[in-house]
Amino acid sequence: MKMLTATNDFVVKFATINGSGSASANDMFAKAVMRMGVPASPRNIFPSNIQGLPTWYEVRVTQDGWLGRRGGVDMMVAMNPQTWEADINEIESGGYLLYDSTRTLPKSKFRDDVNAIGVPLTAICNDIWHDPRQRQLFKNIMYVGALSALLDIDLGAIESLLGEQYKNKEKLLEANKQALHLGRDYVIENLAHPIGLRVCKTDRVGDRIFVDGNSATALGCLYGGATVCSWYPITPSTSVVEAFQSYCKKYRVDPATGANKFAVVQAEDELASIGIAVGAGWNGTRAFTATSGPGISLMTEFIGLAYFAEVPVTIINVQRGGPSTGMPTRTQQSDLIACAYASHGDTKHVLLFPEDPHECFEFAAQALDLAERLQAPIFVMSDLDIGMNPRLCAPFVWDDAREYDRGKVMTAAELEAGKDFGRYKDIDGDGIPYRTYPGTHPSRGAYFTRGSSRDLYARYSERGPDYIYNMQRLLQKFEYAKKLVPPPILRAAAQKTRHGAIYFGSTSPAMDEAIIALERDGLHVDTVRVRAFPFADTVAEFIAAHERVFVVEQNRDGQLRTMLINEFDIDPARLVSIVHYEGTPITARFITGAIKQQLGAASVHEAPKAADMQSSCALDSAIHRMHRDAPTRVSKGHSP
Repeated sequence: MKMLTATNDFVVKFATINGSGSASANDMFAKAVMRMGVPASPRNIFPSNIQGLPTWYEVRVTQDGWLGRRGGVDMMVAMNPQTWEADINEIESGGYLLYDSTRTLPKSKFRDDVNAIGVPLTAICNDIWHDPRQRQLFKNIMYVGALSALLDIDLGAIESLLGEQYKNKEKLLEANKQALHLGRDYVIENLAHPIGLRVCKTDRVGDRIFVDGNSATALGCLYGGATVCSWYPITPSTSVVEAFQSYCKKYRVDPATGANKFAVVQAEDELASIGIAVGAGWNGTRAFTATSGPGISLMTEFIGLAYFAEVPVTIINVQRGGPSTGMPTRTQQSDLIACAYASHGDTKHVLLFPEDPHECFEFAAQALDLAERLQAPIFVMSDLDIGMNPRLCAPFVWDDAREYDRGKVMTAAELEAGKDFGRYKDIDGDGIPYRTYPGTHPSRGAYFTRGSSRDLYARYSERGPDYIYNMQRLLQKFEYAKKLVPPPILRAAAQKTRHGAIYFGSTSPAMDEAIIALERDGLHVDTVRVRAFPFADTVAEFIAAHERVFVVEQNRDGQLRTMLINEFDIDPARLVSIVHYEGTPITARFITGAIKQQLGAASVHEAPKAADMQSSCALDSAIHRMHRDAPTRVSKGHSP
C-alpha cells in the first residue's frame, strides 16, 4: 500500500466529542511540535453546545511557516464513532488513520488506500483507571503519547508541557505522564514506527509568539488607553472582554489604594452595552464594546447616534456565521456591509481588517485613536478564526513615547480667550469639528448632543442647508480618514500579468500560500490586501490596471466586491467573486482551485501583450503611491 511520506509538512486532524476533554490534549500536541522548532497552525472546529456533539481539531505542521489551512488530511485521529465515515473520507490517499482498536471493526469500515493504525486505548485505560471521567481524559493523553512515537516527536517536549500545565499538582502530573507513556510504549512495543510522517527538530519558529486574536485585541485596547468596556456575552467575542478584564486587574489597579482604574460593565443586552460605551466616549473616556454579528444588529440605533452626533466609540466585531443565530461557532467575513453602512439613513463607518493577532493588537490600539480623531464609531473586523484560534505571529511592539491622539478638543483656556466654538463647524477642511469635554468651562463650550438635525452651533434645525452641510461634512471626514487608516499592501507577481486579486483579514494566510502555488503552475496574479474601509485610491488604480480581478472572501454574497463596486463606481464585470462560506476557514487549495477554474488552461504561459505592459505601468504607479503615502511605522519599543 502507498504510504505518504513527509517531514515537517503534513496535516493531522483529531475527530472527537465536545466535552470529552480532548481540546487540551490536542493543544498540547500542537505546542510540542512548536517546541521542536517547527511552525504549527491549529484550528479548533467545535459545536455551539456544551457537550456531546462532534468536534474537530486540525493541526497544520509546516516547516515553511504557512499559517492558513491547506485542505486535506494526512493523518486522522478518529475518536468519534458518529463521524467515522466522513472523517475517513477526508484522508489523503496513502495517509494514516489512528483509531481505538479495543473493539474489532469490520473491513468495510476502512479504506484500502489508507494505512490503519490501531491502539486499544479504551482497553488499556480500563485496566489502569476505574473512574469513567479519568478513563476519558487519560485516553486523550494516551493518543498523544502514541503520536509521539508514530511521528517521532520529542517526548521531553510533551512532558515539559505537562509539567507547566500541572505545576504544583503532582498527583495529576504523574497520572498524565503515566497515560502518555502507556500510549507511547504500546506503539514502540507493538507497531512499526515512526511512520512516513515525521517531525524533525529545526529552528523555524524563531521569535514569534503563539497567541489568539481575542487576547491580542484586548491587550491592544489596554495599551491603546481604554478604561471602559461595556458588553453583553456572545460567542465568539466574549474572551476579548474576559482577557481585557484580566489585563486591567494586573495593570489598571492603583497599587497604593487597590482601587480599580477601569470599568468593565456587563449590560442587560447589546443595545445597552453600546449605549454605555457611547456615553463614556462622549464624556471623554476611551471606551469600547465587543460583540459579533447578532450584537451589531441590535446596536445599530446607537451606532447611528454616535455617527450623527459624532461621539467616539470603538466596536470590536468578532464575526461568525449568520444571519440570525446562524452558526455561532463557525467563522465568516459576513458583517462587512452591516457594519460599513450600519443604521438607517446615509452612513459610512471606518472598518479595520486585521489579518492575525499581531494586527489585532495594532488595530485595536489604533481604533481608539481613530475614534477620537474622527469623533466617530470605528469597527475592528476580526472573526472567529483569528479571534479564538491561537497562531504564531510577530511579537507585539509598543513605543513608550507614543501619545494618544485625542483629536480636536477645545480647552478651557481657548474658550476663556474667546475662541469661537461651533460644535459642528469645520474650520480647516477635514470635516472634523472641535468638541469639548463636559465641564470644561463653567459658562462656555456647552452644547446639546442630539441625534436630530442641527446647525453649526448644535442648535436644533430642520433647514435643508443645515442638514446638507452636516451630511456633506461627514462625507468629507470619511474621505479624510483615508489618510489615517492602515494602507493596503500590494504585491506584484513574478511576471507581468493581466490578473489581480483582492483579499482581506483572515483569508490572508491561505491566500499567501495560494499565490505561491499558482506561480508554480505558471499562473501569475498581482494582489492587494485591503486593510481598511474607506478604501485607498490605490485600490481603484489596482483594479483599473487589470483585466480581471478576483475578490476572495468568506461570505455568500461577495460583500467586499459589492462595496468596491459601490465606492468606486466601477464595472462589476471586472471583479470576479471567489467566495467560501461553509463555516470553516478557507483553504489554500480552495483558492487555487477556484482561480484556476476561472482562468482556465488557455491563460497559462500566454505571451505578454501591449495591454499587459500598460497594466504593469499602472500597477507600478499604484505601488509607488502606496509607499509614498504610507505613514512611517514605529519599530522601536518593547514587547509587552
